[in-house]
Amino acid sequence: MIGLEYQILIAILLDQLLGDPRWLPHPVRIIGAACVGCERLTRAVLPSFAAGICSVALGLALTGATIWGLLAGATLLHPWLGLAMSILLLYTTIAARDLVRHSTEVYLALQEGNLPEARKRVGMIVGRDTADLDESGVARATVESVAESMVDGVTAPLFFALLGGPMGAMLYKAINTMDSMFGYKNEQYLTFGWAAARLDDLANFVPARLTSLMIPAASFPLGLDPKRSLMTLLRDRFAHASPNSGHSEAAVAGALGVQLGGPNSYFGTVVNKPTIGDATRPLEPRDILRANRLMLLSSTLTLMVCIALRRHILAFLATILP
Repeated sequence: MIGLEYQILIAILLDQLLGDPRWLPHPVRIIGAACVGCERLTRAVLPSFAAGICSVALGLALTGATIWGLLAGATLLHPWLGLAMSILLLYTTIAARDLVRHSTEVYLALQEGNLPEARKRVGMIVGRDTADLDESGVARATVESVAESMVDGVTAPLFFALLGGPMGAMLYKAINTMDSMFGYKNEQYLTFGWAAARLDDLANFVPARLTSLMIPAASFPLGLDPKRSLMTLLRDRFAHASPNSGHSEAAVAGALGVQLGGPNSYFGTVVNKPTIGDATRPLEPRDILRANRLMLLSSTLTLMVCIALRRHILAFLATILP
């Protein structure tokens, strides 16, 4: 039977070959629909803060029970069917190809001089207002999205897959989905979304830092600036509202020699965010392609390090456990 590490490698290959087919009922969309039901149920009987905690617990329980049922049922029918189900579930948690595809579509629109189309396409992957962005603003939004999504869309699912197989990866995706749905700092979700936001921060703590350390290493073979990447990471990693997202963004900004962050508009309101990195040159559309290459190589290095650590830990445990 194929071991977990090889299952993950096959899942990565499937992601690179297929991406996220629209005809496939993606588990994240199913988790999102379940979260809506959890919110309605808990808000009906509990105060906001307690309802948020219960929604997170219920969402994780439903996700875990569903994944266990799928794996157990498939394995019961045939061990190879169980293996196929495991690989399929792992594959659905990885979003590297879709991240590259969506960001490249923005780049192509900019290259064609079609700024309205570029604004429309970047609006599909970021939460800020995009209608008034200039070319540099569109490029910045896209690079920031690639830098941030590198963790929650690629390396963090792989990290948890190595820890707990498809169950670990899917529970992480449930946490990430609940944060994206409940983690808003507005009147509706400020107290309700506290549990989802804090749990997502905790889940991303190690993957974000491990990934950010791989970005300077990946910068060197790509002809970028590894020293500036590391220096910017050390200096600007906390210049972000999220305790984790600033790590990868700072390392990417330093590697490219550009400045990220700054003012953004959300629902018509300008929010002044800290800047990340130094504007040694203006952002340009090709920075999107550079960020994509950096994301792919950094993710590969992160996976290699995680596999090596896993093997060392398992070998150590084998020596001390009966």
